[in-house]
Amino acid sequence: MLFLVGQSLAAQTDRPNVVVFLVDDMGLMDTSLPFLTDKNGNEVRHPLNEWYRTPNMERMARQGIRFSTFYAQSVSSPSRASIITGQNAARHRTTNWINPENNNRTPFGPRGWNWDGISKKTPTLPRVLQQAGYKTIHVGKAHFGRIGSEGEDPLNVGFDVNIAGSSIGHAGSYYGEHGYGHIKGQKARAVPGLKKYHRTNTFLSDALTLEANDQIDKAVAERKPFFLYMAHYAVHAPFETDKRFIGNYTDSNMSNKEKAFATLIEGMDKSLGDIMDHLQELGIAENTLILFLGDNGSDAPLGDEKGHTSSAPLRGKKGSEYEGGMRVPFIACWAKQDARYPQQKKLPIQAGVVQQQMGTVMDIYPTVLAVT
Repeated sequence: MLFLVGQSLAAQTDRPNVVVFLVDDMGLMDTSLPFLTDKNGNEVRHPLNEWYRTPNMERMARQGIRFSTFYAQSVSSPSRASIITGQNAARHRTTNWINPENNNRTPFGPRGWNWDGISKKTPTLPRVLQQAGYKTIHVGKAHFGRIGSEGEDPLNVGFDVNIAGSSIGHAGSYYGEHGYGHIKGQKARAVPGLKKYHRTNTFLSDALTLEANDQIDKAVAERKPFFLYMAHYAVHAPFETDKRFIGNYTDSNMSNKEKAFATLIEGMDKSLGDIMDHLQELGIAENTLILFLGDNGSDAPLGDEKGHTSSAPLRGKKGSEYEGGMRVPFIACWAKQDARYPQQKKLPIQAGVVQQQMGTVMDIYPTVLAVT
């Protein structure tokens, strides 16, 4: 990928920590950070950039590089399989999102499609890093395989730790008061674990962030480099309001559903900032690489699937093969810039740059291995 251009805890290892920060159903325009450019490569703001509030994505972009033309698959499971295998969907054969209970091959889908998802024998990114001495941490949505398959459990695909990951593709509820679906909401999609947050006002995005930072603490205490796959359930439906942020959207003609979606975006962005801050507090930010991306095009509740609406000025949204269905945000940065630091000398990342050359979710696997 083309972004490869005093003592502290960061010196505990000569290998960098890596955070893959993956947002569910976040498209290129679901942010205040512009990704689109003019013909000269200059960023161009559009109306949707004025609607959303993502200051920590902007923070990442100031100290790193963002891609204007970065592609995923048009739905979740194929992209997630591509991220952790480095393979295109035509090779790993998970060519559609995985319905946990029933084989959802479409009428025109390949007969031999991989509904089981990732298997134990697959040389996944976390498995390769695990074998190289990394602590591998999964937090959030997995969706790597159906119920009863090996891919259902992230521990089977190379992770040492699994928090809240299973076969489900979305949360039964974002509300701690609802037990994230266990108490109220869609119980078939109740988020596993996290019981200590049940009946509290801890929003799901925040609970996952607290757990991720706790696992970072443990990796630091063990003096091991870590790979954190931070995969939010946000901003997938149900579009439930994150009440911490709704005050920012009251003076608007947008629908209540779109306002709720905007709060999910802002809550996800706060999570990004909280993790970046935590890395700095621990003194390991200079040695931690962060890769931020969405898993498919936007599913913002604006307009129809094939129109110029949720991804405007791009056409289409999640599930479509138009640009709005497959083009996603991607940012890479060191959690704290310090050009004197050995890992950053080895892997300099230009700050505040927009890269126009194409990248894809398949590029993450070889890039991370090249760095580690």
